[in-house]
Amino acid sequence: METFESLVRAEFAPKNTYLNTASTGLLPARAVDAMRAGVESVAAGQSQDMFADVEAARASFARLTGVPDRRVAAGASVAVYTGLIASSLPEGAEVLTAEGEFSSLVTPFHVRTDLKVRTVPLERIAESVRPGTALVAVSAAQSADGRIADLPAIREAAATHGARTYIDASQAAGWLPLDADAYDYVVSVGFKWLVCPRGVAFLVVPDDLGGLTPVFAGWVAGEHPWDACYGPVEELAHSARRFDESPSLFSYAGARHSLELVEQLGVAAVQAHDLALADRFRAGLDSIGAAPVPAPGSAIVSVPGLGHRQAELSRAGIEVSDRAGNLRAAFHLYNTPADVDRLLDALSG
Repeated sequence: METFESLVRAEFAPKNTYLNTASTGLLPARAVDAMRAGVESVAAGQSQDMFADVEAARASFARLTGVPDRRVAAGASVAVYTGLIASSLPEGAEVLTAEGEFSSLVTPFHVRTDLKVRTVPLERIAESVRPGTALVAVSAAQSADGRIADLPAIREAAATHGARTYIDASQAAGWLPLDADAYDYVVSVGFKWLVCPRGVAFLVVPDDLGGLTPVFAGWVAGEHPWDACYGPVEELAHSARRFDESPSLFSYAGARHSLELVEQLGVAAVQAHDLALADRFRAGLDSIGAAPVPAPGSAIVSVPGLGHRQAELSRAGIEVSDRAGNLRAAFHLYNTPADVDRLLDALSG
């Protein structure tokens, strides 16, 4: 019988102590094999329907986030989907964001100089929603330090004032259970906690498509794509597929299998595994006199003042990040207690 441990061991064999999933997740063997097969098929001139991989990946992400696949668009980046949402807002609309948010989530709103972008501390997002706020854009978990947004409070405040919600789950999807149906728009890249290749991202929209205009629509946005290759697309897809970007097919060939693995393991089991390691690290930091940024319940741990040790740790075979002077460690399904202890030993030395 397959267990969490046996499934992970069959798919991952890192040659170092890799604690940097918040930057890039490791690829499972099944995804690597699928991408290799796709590349080799093209090199050999043999046909392979990698568009089927896009649909399988879309359906898998939909199941992981609790929505029908008709509400999921398949693309490549958060910035493109933020631009799509920004383009839909009327002149003068107010967008509320958190201080220090990841740039891909917020920059397109700032580029539109006719919008009013208001920034407040993450902890004050819910209380800062007010009449006239059109959109609240916030990450479920902060990239810089792992702090988790109070999404239920934000949802309630937005509903009270008639604002839409736009949640970036890039640092959460895969380890933090998320009900995408509770928000207007949810976006996520796949190459972090969902262990997909780069070039994969998803956008969840409401059933009514959220008032978005598919400003970058190409042939794949057609209801019948292969009949929409020439001239303007006459019939856009009736689902969120109208917001698809032309897909990076090799990436989706791998993503299909990465997402399948996350489904097999179960997000709740991944969360329990990841948080146990993160809590072990937090406890160990206390024993060496270091204090992390408070981020309870997060798989990301950020330690002020230790970012300068990132290069030294990398030379020792321990991969973490330096973010604004903080050492950021991210614990995921392929990590073990021994990985945590090795990092603590290196930091205490």
